[in-house]
Amino acid sequence: MADRRSASAAGDDAAAEDAELDRTDVPAASVAPAVNPAHLEHLEGTAVGDRYGRKPGVRRKERGWLIGGAVFLVVVLAAWLGWAGLGGSDDGPALEAKDLSHTLLPDERAVEVTWSLSVPAGTATECAVQALDEDFTVVGWKVVPIPAGDRDIRAFTETVRTARTAVTGVVAGCWVA
Repeated sequence: MADRRSASAAGDDAAAEDAELDRTDVPAASVAPAVNPAHLEHLEGTAVGDRYGRKPGVRRKERGWLIGGAVFLVVVLAAWLGWAGLGGSDDGPALEAKDLSHTLLPDERAVEVTWSLSVPAGTATECAVQALDEDFTVVGWKVVPIPAGDRDIRAFTETVRTARTAVTGVVAGCWVA
C-alpha cells in the first residue's frame, strides 16, 4: 500500500508542477486588474464604454426617438382616417348604375345602351353614357338627364351616336342633378 501512496503522491506532485507551469506561462501584463467604471466616464462611446455601460442620457435620447416615432404614426393614422372618411359622410343619396345590355347600330353609327339606375325615389339624376371602340377609346358620349321618379330602381335605354365604329356601350357614371 505504501507504493500506492507514493505513486499517488508522485501524481499529485506532477499535477502541481503542471499547474505552476501554467501560471508562469501567463505574462503578468495580460491579467487585467479590477477596474472601477466610474473612472472610465471619459471613455464613453468607446469599446470600454460599451462594455461597462452607458450614461442614462443615451437612454433618454432613445426614448425620445421612440416617443416621437409613435406620435408620428398616430398623426399619420388620424390623417388617413380623416381622409378615408371614417365616421360616415353624408354625400347625399346613394345611387348605383349597372349596365344591362348594348346593341350596335352600325347603319346609324350608334350604340343603344340599356342600364338600370338605383336611386331613392324623388331624386333627379344625370347619367353619362359612352360608346367605346375595340381599343376602349371613347367614340361617343352623351349626358342623359333623368327626372325624379316614384320608384327606387328604374331601367333606361339611350342611343349614343359615334364618331367611329363602336364595339360596346356602357354607362360611365351617374350623379345627383
